[in-house]
Amino acid sequence: TVRTLDGDWAKPVEAIDRAERGDVIVVDAGGGVTGLWGELASWSAHGKGIAGVVIDGAARDLDAILDLGFPVFSRHVAPDAGDAKGHGEIGVEILCGGQRVRPGDWIVGDLSGVVVVPRERAQEIANRSLDVLEHENRVREEIRRGSTLGKVQSLERWEKVG
Repeated sequence: TVRTLDGDWAKPVEAIDRAERGDVIVVDAGGGVTGLWGELASWSAHGKGIAGVVIDGAARDLDAILDLGFPVFSRHVAPDAGDAKGHGEIGVEILCGGQRVRPGDWIVGDLSGVVVVPRERAQEIANRSLDVLEHENRVREEIRRGSTLGKVQSLERWEKVG
């Protein structure tokens, strides 16, 4: 986790050196709009085996980052780069998008968004997620066989109102 100021890319880049393979770097830049992560930071993080970065602030160089295939989730996209000023902290509890994030929490993201899983509930939530996946796989198979989502979920059981 990183807390920094809008556009100050020093601590996020330092976090790359402190992170371990498979980690996700989560940055609280207060929702700022000046770029504090870009192509070079992504190359550095990718080369170290970091799984991705989530920024409550702005990223830049998205075309190059997409070509690299490194997962970057940011509140804003900006063409300009900030400056390395060194303000902030690494490895502290932060807020990212209004969500509390602590070092060691699980971060899961895809094209639909990012979720923070508190580390003390990670196993429970992972098991519940597998149950949901299993249910959705069964529903998907019934739809492939010709049913509809409404029939599979028994939506007609509710009384019509109005």
